[in-house]
Amino acid sequence: MSPDTTAGPLASPDTAPAESSRSLLTRLGEPKALSWIAVAVVILAWELACIVLALNPIYLPRPSRIVVALLDMFRNGGLTTDLIATLSRIFGGFFIALALGVALGVWMAVSVRVRAIADNFIAALYPLPKVTLIPLLIIWLGTGGPFMLTISMLGAFFPIVINTVLGISQCDQGLVLAARDLGASRRQIIRMVLLPSAIPSIFAGIRLGLGVSIILVVAAEMVVGKVGLGARLYLAGQVLETEQVFAVLIVLATLGIVVTKIQDAIDVRLGHWRVN
Repeated sequence: MSPDTTAGPLASPDTAPAESSRSLLTRLGEPKALSWIAVAVVILAWELACIVLALNPIYLPRPSRIVVALLDMFRNGGLTTDLIATLSRIFGGFFIALALGVALGVWMAVSVRVRAIADNFIAALYPLPKVTLIPLLIIWLGTGGPFMLTISMLGAFFPIVINTVLGISQCDQGLVLAARDLGASRRQIIRMVLLPSAIPSIFAGIRLGLGVSIILVVAAEMVVGKVGLGARLYLAGQVLETEQVFAVLIVLATLGIVVTKIQDAIDVRLGHWRVN
């Protein structure tokens, strides 16, 4: 019997390109691919618009020139130093806010007296625009490291506290009663029941708080900073270096993307821990 020549990959070579094309289109249609395709289309349209309309680069430079300026700033302009300074200020204050905010939030959620004492202060200070505190903090702390850490901490502290209280307050009381009936101590209930149930809410507060910390630190650097992305952004704007302004904005946007992706990965891991 002769071999079946209608089966197998070698018997239908004409279908391979079609299948490959369909596979490529499928991959391009995925949400992650679409997000980056949209970014590429916008950048390409921006580049073409600057060329066709002959726009003045002082107002809107071409993306290709911005990339060149960005690379030059990293190589020769000290942008790496500015980035490290800004990141240290943001995350230094943020981690302080994370520790204090979760601790106070748990304490407020499990103690009626503590909640009564702290509630009015938080209700008064949370809506207050933290940027308005910059002049007062400069008077109290100067313009150095303590000032930057404090402004970053204030940005993240209140969202974390409020969301921690909210998350623990929404915990299923049946789980608490079951743990108590099984002989769990107060500390064990907090660690094994209340905190895991409040993880989604706490993480929402972390997302909000970190975003506010980034905004406040950059704003503070624009006002008083000598080193940092905010200071670099303000200086470039003062001397009409629009390409450098856009380059710093690209760094800040990239920082936001990286922070968001890291938060997503941590959220997934915390979700597994919460389930376990």
